[in-house]
Amino acid sequence: MADKIPVTVITGFLGAGKTTLINHILTTNHGKKIAIIENEYGEIGIDSGLVLDTKEELYEASNGCLCCTVRGDLIRILNRLLKRKSKLDAIMIETTGLADPAPVAQTFFVDEDLNSQLRLDAILTLVDAKHVIPHLDEEKPDGAVNEAVQQVAFADKILLNKLDLVSDSEKEEVIDRIREINRSAKIIECRNAEVPLEAILEQHAFDLDKILAADPSFLQLEEDDHPPSWAQ
Repeated sequence: MADKIPVTVITGFLGAGKTTLINHILTTNHGKKIAIIENEYGEIGIDSGLVLDTKEELYEASNGCLCCTVRGDLIRILNRLLKRKSKLDAIMIETTGLADPAPVAQTFFVDEDLNSQLRLDAILTLVDAKHVIPHLDEEKPDGAVNEAVQQVAFADKILLNKLDLVSDSEKEEVIDRIREINRSAKIIECRNAEVPLEAILEQHAFDLDKILAADPSFLQLEEDDHPPSWAQ
């Protein structure tokens, strides 16, 4: 277990601050070799001024981190990263704002090769304190998943972002709403998605038993299931 590379899945609704967080990581001199897998269908991409070469699918950032743009399935790009000579300190995966994080998390348990080399460290959900409640309360058609609710429900840690845009009473209302969905995730308050790297890496926060208690079918893939793709 100690030799496995920790993986953080970064999720959150559109505009919550996921890419801002990633750009902070790419500009901080933290001395860690972190591979960041970016969803190319995101609303705002990684700042091209922060990378040395954006022509390749896999490129190096100015502080030594690796950036990946996912055009195909997640398993393929993870295997490519693992074949590199230099060992990574961590991997961070930014999902699309409309993604349910569950299929991404499943990847690290249902694929034996990845499971032997990687461990899911935490699901980190960014929450826009100003706009999240309407997303959480949105009524979906029968059978459709409310992605914002799923993102909060699956979170091991929640970055409550954009607190400069809300009052103290509005902040407490958001926290109460979050706690109705997820009572155990640690909430980290922040502005402009600025948090210490040590607060989100190497957390050992993902609890498979907790997920299975809430969703016993979590590790059961249907016959027509495919590896996660960002094209959806």
